[in-house]
Amino acid sequence: MIQKLTVGGATIRVHDTGDPDQPPILLLHGIGRSLEDWLPQHDRLSGRWRVISVDLPGFGLSDRMPGPISLAWLAEGVLATVDTLGERRPLHVMGNSLGGAVAMQLLTAAPDRVSTLTLVNSAGFGKEVAFFLRALAIPGLGRPLMRRIDARMARRIERAIFHDRIHATQERVDFALQVAARPEYAMVFLETAQALGGLRGIKALWRQTLLAEVARHPRPTLLVWGDRDLILPCTHLAAARVAFPDARSHMFPDTGHMPQIERPDEFADLAELFLTARSDIRA
Repeated sequence: MIQKLTVGGATIRVHDTGDPDQPPILLLHGIGRSLEDWLPQHDRLSGRWRVISVDLPGFGLSDRMPGPISLAWLAEGVLATVDTLGERRPLHVMGNSLGGAVAMQLLTAAPDRVSTLTLVNSAGFGKEVAFFLRALAIPGLGRPLMRRIDARMARRIERAIFHDRIHATQERVDFALQVAARPEYAMVFLETAQALGGLRGIKALWRQTLLAEVARHPRPTLLVWGDRDLILPCTHLAAARVAFPDARSHMFPDTGHMPQIERPDEFADLAELFLTARSDIRA
């Protein structure tokens, strides 16, 4: 069920499915995106787990929460949302793109609340990123670029996300335009991009700091990537394997930035195998 919660004075959108007595999975989306990026996995995973996805604060149809934007700010908002749902057990956290970095930040901030990590084409493992996100850091260019998100631009962004453009549907484009029309959207997107990246790519300092902190709290981890990712290149998977030497990993062929959508059945099977094998660990 998709619902809206009041969290810290802000309205936060949540999708909560499955038996609430089953172990919880938390699904986190990427920059400028929404919980819709995880809808196919709700159908496939909610038979054995409670599955929760959220619109990160300021993204999707969620309001911005007070405070300057940072990974810590996003993680705090996510944790407050889960608390508002009444879910206080350790979470199997899955994060795509920016959501992967938020998942790792959540682990460092509240290690007792994270059972496992599944990082999907995750930010945090290299500086390379799509030019559009780097261009937002150019003085005087970021705001005009965000104001240019019309139907044509939204369609181009959707097509860049998927290797198979059949997934860049008119429905996704229409929803992207609905989200982009929200008053806070452009500024939240811009501030997030500038906090984490620059013209030369994703900033090294926060990545290095985050990975050093994550190493202090080892958790069973699954690393997943699509080999045709145009947003965060699949070469980052090698760095992720170094950061998580004991992790399982999988590269999906002919797949873009969102394997959970392009390969929904295979992704769910992989996730279920991983989670089931670790059902006795902090479940």
